[in-house]
Amino acid sequence: MTIFSIVLQSLLILYYLFSGSAKVIGAKYWVDIFNTLRLPQWFRIVTGLVQLVGAIVLIIGYWVEGAVAWAGIWLGITMLVAVLAHIRVKDQFGKTVTPVVFLVFIIILTMLNADNLLLSFV
Repeated sequence: MTIFSIVLQSLLILYYLFSGSAKVIGAKYWVDIFNTLRLPQWFRIVTGLVQLVGAIVLIIGYWVEGAVAWAGIWLGITMLVAVLAHIRVKDQFGKTVTPVVFLVFIIILTMLNADNLLLSFV
């Protein structure tokens, strides 16, 4: 793993631990966003749990080769759904750009660690 990959992984861990926890506990910011996106509140909780699982797998990735790439796929799908949810309700660009940026970060991290995907099955 490169230093860039480890730094990106670490920053994403912090983001997804914070974001996932805030969603699960029902921070007003996230409740309002899910209302704007016309998504049920139970989906906010599920999304938060998915992000927390992704963050935990990213943490495991410090020791287990392949875990980072699998977490990247897991979180990448989550961020793709977030982008599509914002587009579906024609949300303003300022609110759509955040999931787009994190999707790009996740894609970069996954690509940097993609060679380890097969190692996790050997």
